[in-house]
Amino acid sequence: MKKVFTTGQVAKICKVAPRTVSKWFDSGRLRGYRIPGSQDRRIPREQLIKFLKEHGMPLGELEEEGWHKILIIGAEKLLIDRMKELLTEENGFRYEFANSGFEAGIQAESFHPDSIIIDLAMGRSEALQIAQNLRRNPQYESTIIIALASEDEVAPESLTEYGFNEAFKKPFDVALLAERIRTLVEEKRAAL
Repeated sequence: MKKVFTTGQVAKICKVAPRTVSKWFDSGRLRGYRIPGSQDRRIPREQLIKFLKEHGMPLGELEEEGWHKILIIGAEKLLIDRMKELLTEENGFRYEFANSGFEAGIQAESFHPDSIIIDLAMGRSEALQIAQNLRRNPQYESTIIIALASEDEVAPESLTEYGFNEAFKKPFDVALLAERIRTLVEEKRAAL
């Protein structure tokens, strides 16, 4: 997944001439930076998406960037169904699921999730291992990783040591989890 584009690449995405992209850049409408010691321009992915949305242009291959992708690992069907009710596809949420560490690794690589929910009921040590493995990969350093801890978890807040951003101790209201994800998504989008 590209993070930065050249003016030529942006021109292909927008179906315009590279010169047009250069004009957008030089006028300040399309934000980016110049390569030091060169006239070459680079446009970060977030800025390109923002520009396309502001001007009502189709996102094309960048379409999936408008989604907030959630990977749910080891969770029960009841929780999954409730999450899908609360954070719907119509509101820009997409889901993938995994039941093991192996599946989680494959799904994370192909789906590129923005949030990952790991239910420790799948096996505490496997769940902790998944979180630690994801955090070792620079591609997932800004990914939100949430633990669903069992009732007998002594100190759910200590799960942050394993790479989790937050932990929800069972029993909890799934609506609170959905609202927390919605808040984190809004904070992330506001930062763009």
